[in-house]
Amino acid sequence: MSVDVTRGGLLVGLAIVGVIVYELRTVLDALGLSLPIVPYLAGVFVLAGAAVWVVILTGGWRTEADETD
Repeated sequence: MSVDVTRGGLLVGLAIVGVIVYELRTVLDALGLSLPIVPYLAGVFVLAGAAVWVVILTGGWRTEADETD
Protein backbone atom coordinates (compact mmCIF):
# COMPACT_ATOMS: atom_id res chain seq x y z
CA MET A 1 0.00 0.00 0.00
CA SER A 2 1.33 3.43 -0.90
CA VAL A 3 0.11 6.77 0.37
CA ASP A 4 0.08 9.20 -2.54
CA VAL A 5 0.93 12.40 -0.68
CA THR A 6 3.36 15.23 -1.11
CA ARG A 7 5.15 16.96 1.72
CA GLY A 8 3.38 20.21 0.93
CA GLY A 9 -0.03 18.55 0.94
CA LEU A 10 0.66 16.94 4.29
CA LEU A 11 1.89 20.21 5.80
CA VAL A 12 -1.15 22.11 4.53
CA GLY A 13 -3.45 19.43 5.91
CA LEU A 14 -1.74 19.52 9.30
CA ALA A 15 -1.93 23.32 9.36
CA ILE A 16 -5.67 23.24 8.64
CA VAL A 17 -6.29 20.64 11.37
CA GLY A 18 -4.15 22.65 13.80
CA VAL A 19 -6.10 25.84 13.14
CA ILE A 20 -9.44 24.05 13.55
CA VAL A 21 -8.37 22.54 16.88
CA TYR A 22 -7.04 25.91 18.07
CA GLU A 23 -10.31 27.61 17.15
CA LEU A 24 -12.25 24.96 19.07
CA ARG A 25 -9.99 25.70 22.05
CA THR A 26 -10.77 29.41 21.65
CA VAL A 27 -14.53 28.74 21.55
CA LEU A 28 -14.29 26.61 24.70
CA ASP A 29 -12.33 29.41 26.37
CA ALA A 30 -15.08 31.88 25.46
CA LEU A 31 -17.64 29.50 27.01
CA GLY A 32 -15.70 29.50 30.27
CA LEU A 33 -13.68 26.28 29.90
CA SER A 34 -10.08 27.44 29.89
CA LEU A 35 -7.62 24.93 28.46
CA PRO A 36 -3.83 25.29 28.68
CA ILE A 37 -1.86 25.74 25.45
CA VAL A 38 0.93 23.24 26.19
CA PRO A 39 -1.17 20.06 25.71
CA TYR A 40 -2.52 21.55 22.48
CA LEU A 41 1.00 22.16 21.18
CA ALA A 42 2.11 18.68 22.23
CA GLY A 43 -0.90 17.19 20.44
CA VAL A 44 -0.07 19.03 17.22
CA PHE A 45 3.52 17.75 17.31
CA VAL A 46 2.34 14.19 18.03
CA LEU A 47 -0.14 14.40 15.14
CA ALA A 48 2.56 15.66 12.78
CA GLY A 49 4.99 12.94 13.87
CA ALA A 50 2.35 10.22 13.47
CA ALA A 51 1.42 11.46 9.99
CA VAL A 52 5.04 11.48 8.83
CA TRP A 53 5.58 8.03 10.37
CA VAL A 54 2.55 6.60 8.51
CA VAL A 55 3.72 8.08 5.21
CA ILE A 56 7.21 6.64 5.66
CA LEU A 57 5.85 3.20 6.61
CA THR A 58 3.51 3.08 3.61
CA GLY A 59 5.98 3.86 0.88
CA GLY A 60 7.40 7.30 1.46
CA TRP A 61 6.82 10.57 -0.28
CA ARG A 62 5.69 10.98 -3.86
CA THR A 63 8.69 12.65 -5.48
CA GLU A 64 7.91 12.67 -9.18
CA ALA A 65 4.82 13.62 -11.11
CA ASP A 66 2.49 10.93 -12.42
CA GLU A 67 3.02 10.25 -16.11
CA THR A 68 -0.23 8.94 -17.54
CA ASP A 69 -0.11 9.15 -21.32
